[in-house]
Amino acid sequence: MTLDEKAAQLVGYWLDQTGVVAPMQGEMAAAADGRTLADITRDGIGQFTRVYGTRPVEPDDRAAWLWAEQRRLKRETRLGIPALVHEECLTGLAAWKAATFPTPLAWGAAFDPDLVEQVGAAIGASMRQLGVHQGLAPVLDVVRDPRWGRVDECIGEDPYLVGTVGTAYVRGLQSAGVDATLKHFLGYSASQAGRNHAPVHAGPREVADVYLPPFVMALRDGGARSVMNSYAEIDGVPVAANGELLTGLLRDELGFDGTVVADYFSVAFLEVMHGIAADRGEAAALALEAGIDVELPTGDAYLAPLVERVRAGLLDERLVDRAVLRVLRQKERLGLLDPQAFEDEPPTGIDLDTPLHRSLAKQLAARSLVLLSNDDVVAGAGAGAGAGAGAGAPAAAPVLPLRPGASVAVIGPNADRAEALQGCYSFANHVLASHPDLPLGFAIPTVREAMVDALGDDAVRFAAGCAVTGSDRAGFADAVAVAAASDVAVVVVGDQAGLFGRGTVGEGNDTESLDLPGVQRSLVEAVVATGTPTVVVLLTGRPYAIGWALDGAGVEAGAGVAAGPAGASRVAAGARRPAAVVQAFFPGEEGGTAIADLLTGAASPSGRLPVSLPRAAGAQPYTYLHPRLGGPSDVTAADSTPIRPFGFGLGYTTFAYEELMVDASVPSDGLFDASVTVRNTGAHAGEDVVQLYGHDVYGSVTRPEVQLLGYARVALAAGESTRVRFRVPVQRFAFTDRRMRRVVEPGDVQVWVASHAAASRPGGPVPAGGIVASGGGSVRRPVPGSATERATVDVTGPVHEVTLDDPRMVEWTVA
Repeated sequence: MTLDEKAAQLVGYWLDQTGVVAPMQGEMAAAADGRTLADITRDGIGQFTRVYGTRPVEPDDRAAWLWAEQRRLKRETRLGIPALVHEECLTGLAAWKAATFPTPLAWGAAFDPDLVEQVGAAIGASMRQLGVHQGLAPVLDVVRDPRWGRVDECIGEDPYLVGTVGTAYVRGLQSAGVDATLKHFLGYSASQAGRNHAPVHAGPREVADVYLPPFVMALRDGGARSVMNSYAEIDGVPVAANGELLTGLLRDELGFDGTVVADYFSVAFLEVMHGIAADRGEAAALALEAGIDVELPTGDAYLAPLVERVRAGLLDERLVDRAVLRVLRQKERLGLLDPQAFEDEPPTGIDLDTPLHRSLAKQLAARSLVLLSNDDVVAGAGAGAGAGAGAGAPAAAPVLPLRPGASVAVIGPNADRAEALQGCYSFANHVLASHPDLPLGFAIPTVREAMVDALGDDAVRFAAGCAVTGSDRAGFADAVAVAAASDVAVVVVGDQAGLFGRGTVGEGNDTESLDLPGVQRSLVEAVVATGTPTVVVLLTGRPYAIGWALDGAGVEAGAGVAAGPAGASRVAAGARRPAAVVQAFFPGEEGGTAIADLLTGAASPSGRLPVSLPRAAGAQPYTYLHPRLGGPSDVTAADSTPIRPFGFGLGYTTFAYEELMVDASVPSDGLFDASVTVRNTGAHAGEDVVQLYGHDVYGSVTRPEVQLLGYARVALAAGESTRVRFRVPVQRFAFTDRRMRRVVEPGDVQVWVASHAAASRPGGPVPAGGIVASGGGSVRRPVPGSATERATVDVTGPVHEVTLDDPRMVEWTVA
């Protein structure tokens, strides 16, 4: 291979650049100078960037073009090597007419890796059919600050949850023959003040113990074959130029032998954004030496600037050879070097939204919906009540599921918009926003449409009320009128996902406030003030500070709230707040139907919070995985306690945990058993997410007060019970010690089963934490939840230094 041919294999080429789908895309776009694609690829090409995902194209037509272009590369370039094709696939294949699945934050809320694996396999099958070889997903960044716009791309705030769910997606995608790409390696989500691309001030222990474990799991247990770098810098060193991370850690320590691809334009950013390179050639040298094999989306630095630097003797060509060999090994494994590659006929009659896609999308959406509150309301108390009330209606009952025959006002800026159901990396919000005259290309019922389908047109009234953003309240009067005329009001509020200022959440859409955008809170309050029982549905890409909706605006903690028999509450007179709140993290094309099913009782809610619900923007960054002084205490008047904790979620039934049994001791390199009886104590069938928590009582460095060890999703009929057994590697308690070794130390650890991270004693409302107010005492906010007593396990033997061969995953069975 000539040097030019080698360089060509290390870059992508972006066809049809339109709109803005990457940071600084307009500034970084390279002109083709009127050259044909044949001229541009005369030396070959490493990758084609987003053949299907940059603009709306008919799948059949684009596949025919791609097959012809790959054959041209084989016949008309000297080496005859086809291009690897990559696409975005975070919420499904990001292409016109392709199925849109729930956003990754909803994957986390579902706590269901097996289902996510099935979703990944379905996405991969669509991609492989189209001749796509690599998907730029999953995102394994651990959430630390909900102000960051890219939270909706993340799975959650717990590294183990992120790792298990992300690894499942990797397995699913790669089972279809499409390489998964882990991003963003490493520490990207810790950017300062939740600002995109901002510096990261995380110490090496935090990086190793919080941000790295999901990548280790996806690489070692999932076999991920590609990694993408983070845009950010850590302690002054941009990751794209950090050989200690991209080579020393990733390859030498973790044994990764796949390809590292640059996040879009991140090589050039070493010059234009970070200022550590004088020109593109130096930027290319820094990135290549650090370990980035492929520059995406185009060859801005790895073509002429890199070649010139090698020819000038400023860069060892062996570094180029190292990257080229990795690229060719990937292409060989994917079948691109097979003489028969693309010699078959291109696919026709392509369906990217099959019944299987829709079925999986609905299952994942349904399991991701989190019921945050469900108060008892007095039948007939609403302004419009009585239209559907039967004479035998109970005096008080939870507002959800809705009573049969009830009339419903569906209100809100997100109630009748398909875009509101989809995440930032959906094709609709990522690309199609620049093509407003084109249809979405697939069915996606809105919440209003799904409610009409479920209840009938006569039972549903609609008013938007306001927009997602802005200060216009002109629509409030209509919203109040339809609410007052109905038995129940369902107010659908939240976000609009988008890119770089085109939306309220998504890449580049960071925020200084965690209040609902625009005047949406005022809309909710205006509807609540009618006296009609009000259900709020949050269609968002981040958790918002909604204590006013859950605990009452201006109401002291616990005031106006009485515990109900199912862990619900009763709205006391004068406590103006919604009767129920449902959190839906962009649930995708079947999200509207899943929400209607939950509201009407056709399905029972079983989602759990993958992130803590923040008290306020000023309490961020926050994680439930904090040491003792990371939470509320008597030494500070500031309150970081979340409104609802990690793992929280209600259902239409209740579950009890009984007879916890845990091994009394375990070697520091061993596994222990923990088993518990889970009983459905309510009157309805339901699914529970059984959460196993732990606490290292004493360590050589500070340890979290609470730590998720493992979890299991269990379905039980009313009155049914089952025994859940966890097989736990003691490595779940591992951490990086003072000598920067990952170890398990001997000593006592506590283990318990709970309904969420703040539940640590059996039965009844469980305090989520104390608050110390200036001049006052501690105030407690009750949060429904249950837990077993804590069991103590004695970890015996010497300090165990963890190896890559040690088991990481908690296995569980039911009997």
